[in-house]
Amino acid sequence: MWTRASAWRSWAAVLAGLACVRAEDACPPACACDRESGTVSCRGGGVPGVPGDVPAWTSTLIVHGRNVTTLQRGAFAANGTELDMGTLSLASNMIQVIEAGAFLGLPRVHVLDLSHNRVALISDDAFNGLVELRMLCLNESILPEATMQLSAALASKSLHNLHRLELAGNRLRSVPLASLDASSLHQLVLVNNSIETINRDNVTSLGQHRRTRVYLSQNPFRCTCDLEAFYYWLRNSSQCPDAALLRCSEPEAKRGLPLEKLRGEDVDCVNENLEAVSYVFLGIVLALIGLVFLMVLYLNRGGIKRWLNNIREACRDQMEVYHYRYEQDSDPRLANVAV
Repeated sequence: MWTRASAWRSWAAVLAGLACVRAEDACPPACACDRESGTVSCRGGGVPGVPGDVPAWTSTLIVHGRNVTTLQRGAFAANGTELDMGTLSLASNMIQVIEAGAFLGLPRVHVLDLSHNRVALISDDAFNGLVELRMLCLNESILPEATMQLSAALASKSLHNLHRLELAGNRLRSVPLASLDASSLHQLVLVNNSIETINRDNVTSLGQHRRTRVYLSQNPFRCTCDLEAFYYWLRNSSQCPDAALLRCSEPEAKRGLPLEKLRGEDVDCVNENLEAVSYVFLGIVLALIGLVFLMVLYLNRGGIKRWLNNIREACRDQMEVYHYRYEQDSDPRLANVAV
């Protein structure tokens, strides 16, 4: 009996182990799995949220159209274990909130795609734990109210290995270089934002990180003297691969003009300031001339009055002479008397 009971216990342990293996290997509901390529794809379907039972062999997880809304802390570490995942795509999920530590348990993720969401709140520690991250995509995802939060989140020390950062189509008004550890950053994509100018501090920062390539096409640049530092950097640097595509949006006279076609005087702050000063000076001079003229008239008002009276008397005498001659010409009798 003891031997038979031991045998049953052994078989129960084996079956339990097999059940655990099957559970770990099982494909999550409403997902398609390919163990050979290591891909788990969860697209749409009636199951919302992030799948919580991702197989341990997963190297690529794609979650699209699942109405995730909020990425909670440890969203991918439900069982407290780390996944050996290399690529995580969470595009087009209507994500609005990314909490601190949302990606804990994914220390080997190299590519993270969060594009085409509507992030309004992002924690400063949202990207903590992503120590091997090489590529971060946030295209058309950041709402205006989350812009400053994004800068703080990108300052995470976990992103020290980041090579490529994509922030296209987010209506950004400035280059978020100040918050980045750009020592390893190779590519910064800022296409189709609302950047009108790039200030001198950012130009200096770009000059210090010569490995970084910045893509800036489809931004509404204001081609005034505020663009001077960036203009000269653009002419003397090869860090902007799409420089030929940059266009002026303002002022109206330069709209559509390539930045490469601008002349130095178009963005010369000294000349622009001198021109403004010249117009002000001309206005002051004309005002002084007018004031002096009025003062002269006031001081000579007596003489001017006498001069006007003399002119009036002279005109009156002349008119009387004309009137007398007219009467003579019109009345023949007066003409005979005069003869």
